Formats: sequence, C-alpha cells, structure tokens
Amino acid sequence: MFNLMKTAILMAAITALFMALGRLIGGQAGMMLALLVALGMNFFSYWFSDQMVLKMYQAREVDETSAPQFYGMVRELAQRAQLPMPRVYLIDEDAPNAFATGRNPEHAAVAATTGILRVLSERELRGVMAHELAHVKHRDILISTISATMAGAISMLANFAMFFGGRDSEGRQSNPLVGLLVSILAPIAAGLIQMAISRAREFEADRGGAEISGDPQALASALNKIHRFAQGLPMEAAERHPETAQMMIMNPLSGSGLAGLFSTHPATEERVARLMAMAQGR
Repeated sequence: MFNLMKTAILMAAITALFMALGRLIGGQAGMMLALLVALGMNFFSYWFSDQMVLKMYQAREVDETSAPQFYGMVRELAQRAQLPMPRVYLIDEDAPNAFATGRNPEHAAVAATTGILRVLSERELRGVMAHELAHVKHRDILISTISATMAGAISMLANFAMFFGGRDSEGRQSNPLVGLLVSILAPIAAGLIQMAISRAREFEADRGGAEISGDPQALASALNKIHRFAQGLPMEAAERHPETAQMMIMNPLSGSGLAGLFSTHPATEERVARLMAMAQGR
C-alpha cells in the first residue's frame, strides 16, 4: 500500500512539474500546448511501445513447441495470478535479464534472455517470471510509459526554455536567467521522479511476484545471481537503447556510488532483504 501511495504522489509531482514548466514558457497557452503534446506522446507509447521494444531486442516469440518448459512455466504462473496468457519471447543474449511489456494484461508480453535460462535454476526462473507477471497485473507498463513520456516532454520543454526564455502570467518575457536555470534543473528533477516511480514499482513487483510463485526466497536468490552476472556481462541491446533499462528486472546499466542515485532500480541488497523478510513471515 505504501508503494502504491508513493507512486500516486510521484505521478502527481511529475505532472505538476510538467504543467508548471509549460506555464513558465508560454503562459496558459503554453501549458495547454505542452499538455496536448504529452497526451499525443503518451497515446503513441501506449499503443506501440511493446512492439518497438521487442523489435529493439530482436526478441523471437516462442510457444509450446519451440520452448515447452519455459512456455509451460509462464502459463502456470499466469493461471496462478489469474491473468490472461501473455505472449512469450526469448532474446538471444548472454546477460541474464527479463522484462514485461504491453499496454494491459490482455495485450501483454514477457521476455527473457537465453542467458537467464542458463544461469538460473528452474525455481529461481519461476520467481523471475512471477515478478514480470506482477508488473503486468499491476499495469506497471502503463505507469512507466507515462512517466517516461512525461520526463521526455519536460526535457523538450526545458530546451525551449533555454532558447526562448520564459513568460510571466501576463505574457511578458521573464528573466533569461530563470529560463536557463529551469532548463537545467527541470529535466534532472523529472528524471529523479521517474526513477523513484520505477523503484517503487520494482518493490511492488517483487512482493507480487513472491506471492504469485509462493517462493520469496527463490526470487531473492535469482536477484543475487543476476546482480553478480550484470556486473561483468554487459547487455549489448540495453547499451544501444538505455531508455529501456528501467523495464528489466535488474538494471543492465547499473552502477555504484553517485551512479546509484540515478539508478532506475532499488539496491539489490534491499530487494533481497525485503524478500527474505517475506519468506520468514515478517
């Protein structure tokens, strides 16, 4: 419940930031124009983002014939989660990772790399796919799409502010230093809010995945393994398309220190600790 409330507050914050930036640049008219652009971007992302990301990763769809064990596992977990059967994809990539996509549970897809199938035990893989189905059940794909689109739109508006400055409530040109400051700070703020939304949804998917699989300890073990491999095995497709990193169960571009502040995922240690607490009934 806390993570759901946190997501709602963060979504309201990024929307407010977007509206304020639009008003600063063009007054009331600028705010409405910015809103229309964002709605258009959200509409496109909502309908076509799944096709685009699967194509980016050159994912191939599998079925009961081509991947009977993996497909059967996803089907059993989908039934446990009371979800429609999603489309199932494999990605020929050594780095172990997985993600879910699709605009709603009726049009969802789950994808896993061939590397994760080799690295994890069947029990651990079950925990990972349950995590991805929890994302589908919670409609996290829609939330992450909207937050990513809003963050992108805020960056676009910030560029306008840098070149054209802002206007006050009466339409007069405002201080150019204000426009410059906003153009620098607004995208950073939007990015941090987007990352906070992503982290909250990951915690919620860990909890939901543990409930679907009935095995929190297996998911904790899987996260530890994926984290170790992610440190030294780069995911080439993610490096070409860093905007998709937030979709993965483990950020393939994660770093430590200051880079951790800008990570789209919570610290693996904290995720594992929460799952182990679930396993112990706490």
